[in-house]
Amino acid sequence: MSEHFLEPSSEILETRSKWRYRGALRPAFAIEPGPGQESVWDYPRPPRIDVEHRRIQVLCNQGVIAETMAALRVCETASPPTFYVPPDDVDTGFLHSTSIVTRCEWKGLAEVFDAAGIERAAWSYTSTFPEAAALADYFAFYPGKVACFVGGERAQPQPGGYYGGWVTGEIVGPFKGESEESAAW
Repeated sequence: MSEHFLEPSSEILETRSKWRYRGALRPAFAIEPGPGQESVWDYPRPPRIDVEHRRIQVLCNQGVIAETMAALRVCETASPPTFYVPPDDVDTGFLHSTSIVTRCEWKGLAEVFDAAGIERAAWSYTSTFPEAAALADYFAFYPGKVACFVGGERAQPQPGGYYGGWVTGEIVGPFKGESEESAAW
């Protein structure tokens, strides 16, 4: 398991400070959730990490890439939840490391993976900020690239192509990535 923790630099702290909404007050433009739904505008920043007990599956034409009943569900303001699968529940034979590393101002540095020949379909945090340590070495997948399921429901990709949120019927937005203006949310 990765044990390399990052300390937030002044640049990271500045980036974090630019978030206008942090889950304390739902903005007027947010969709009102119905019964059994959640608004992404009620999720906090920094993100909340919950244990998810529903079956999480990630599939491709060649088979099951990942399946677990012990995923971590990351909920952060303006984004649909992203599900992180424990490494023991991922068939890493499907994964091939790329030279790409991404950075999240809340979670840390992630290594990007191709999955079953699909470019940039997964990622895993190799170095985290202390508050995101639970995510270290877990794998997340883009539902726009591979088939991702939450409790049997197929997740749709978060709009915009960059973010990895899983949109299901229980989640309402609007979502970060839907428009250029959403970058200022």
